[in-house]
Amino acid sequence: MKILYAIQGTGNGHISRARDIIPILEARGQVDVLISGTESDVAPGFPVRYTFKGLSFVFGKKGGVDLVATYRKARVKRFYREVKSLPVGQYDLVLNDFEPVSAWACKLAGKTCISLSHQAAVSNRKSPKPKTVDPVGKTILQRYAPVSDAFGFHFKSYDRKIYTPVIRSEIRNAQNSMLGHYTVYLPAYSDRKIIRVLNEIPDVSWQVFSKHTPKAYTQKNVAVMPVDNPAFIRSMVSAAGVLCGAGFETPAEVLFLRKKLMVIPMKGQYEQQCNAAALKEMGVPVLKKLKRSKVKKISKWVQGNKIIGVQYPDITARVIDEILAQYAPATGRAPSLPVTAPVHQEILLGKLLHQIKG
Repeated sequence: MKILYAIQGTGNGHISRARDIIPILEARGQVDVLISGTESDVAPGFPVRYTFKGLSFVFGKKGGVDLVATYRKARVKRFYREVKSLPVGQYDLVLNDFEPVSAWACKLAGKTCISLSHQAAVSNRKSPKPKTVDPVGKTILQRYAPVSDAFGFHFKSYDRKIYTPVIRSEIRNAQNSMLGHYTVYLPAYSDRKIIRVLNEIPDVSWQVFSKHTPKAYTQKNVAVMPVDNPAFIRSMVSAAGVLCGAGFETPAEVLFLRKKLMVIPMKGQYEQQCNAAALKEMGVPVLKKLKRSKVKKISKWVQGNKIIGVQYPDITARVIDEILAQYAPATGRAPSLPVTAPVHQEILLGKLLHQIKG
């Protein structure tokens, strides 16, 4: 069986999860990996057959996605060329982790594409949603990478095809300890903003991992260092708590490690708003934004001892086998239609990019 596993390269969580999923897939067939996007700080650590620009979301420095930079990078003609160049018909199974090039290539080819992602779980009607409606964010989540069927990972199993998180082996097998510092990962905020707030809590040692600095430095009680996966893991597994964005993988790992957790969802990022709603239901403290007026709330969290109890067993292989049992062809290659390029599909791609622009 020949499998195409397509991964979104924006952010670090998709690639971190892939490191555990790929060996399972390789034990069941021949695997080619595709990555699109340019914002990850984590090196893949596995062979990549296809690398595309795709449609990347660019982090800003004021708490959200930089929509102007995102739109500038979203080149419709280049993206469409990438979609048309991908030979999805060569594969028996296409698995997609919120990756748009393979998803649209399958859609244009009339080929089955199976989502295996956190976004699939977030989109499920039974998963928690924020009180404030974000129609543009919801549309992007639904249309960014269209698929035939969806299997998802979330903080809880909210529905039949929603599973508890993939906890990467480095975390699952780590030596958990408590050295007293607090780990911080807020990629949508500038170092200056983070330092200005955390300096207001001087009796705490903060270890900040930043996308915005090429070298480490310290300002009073705040140590700032470039994002480095091994260093981040060491910091997190020995921390008293973690202050981070409302992504999925890092909060899930913090919960698994039974550390204190506080999250700040990125502005204009619907997925993170949904994650924040789910975490808030579980009892995790959520801040709307990082600013000096929130220092008292952060201090109260630091002084508290609230740990959210979760059970995240290693079920990744079982999830893969469920998908293969349903979608892997019994004999031969799964049929697909000739790749075509209907005008209305190209128009839909253009509309999606304009929705990203806002």
